[in-house]
Amino acid sequence: MHIELYNADLLNFVEFNLTGDNDNYHRCDEESKYIDSPVFYLFQPCFEEANKTYDYFAGTKYNSRKIIVLRNELIANLQHFESLADGNEFVKLISSRFMGKDFFSEIEAEDSQWLTHWREYNRKIIGVNKDLIEMVEKCAFDERVLWVIGY
Repeated sequence: MHIELYNADLLNFVEFNLTGDNDNYHRCDEESKYIDSPVFYLFQPCFEEANKTYDYFAGTKYNSRKIIVLRNELIANLQHFESLADGNEFVKLISSRFMGKDFFSEIEAEDSQWLTHWREYNRKIIGVNKDLIEMVEKCAFDERVLWVIGY
């Protein structure tokens, strides 16, 4: 599992596409970024709150009417992760998210001692959250539409 945004050569489940307009997008474009589903689920509530018509398997657009709402949701999410004081809070927050157990299963498969270094995983999640905020702010500044597509 990758706790990061990545390019199409590591395609895995959720695409962030900046190449479309209000009606269409170019699936798996060179500019697109991707994220593993277990990691995306940590951010999914932000996308659902910002666009009530969010659908994981269909392309959901975040245009000028939704992009700032998404930014604000991502900032609030970032504050949750930045405020964690210990491993128990980390587990509690992620467990409260849809498919949080899948995230832990993926980590456990790679690192049986993950709870000992929960701060490192939290730092990576915070990094992804900041990358998402940066991407959303770029969309707002450049007046681009962000499409989020699950695979």
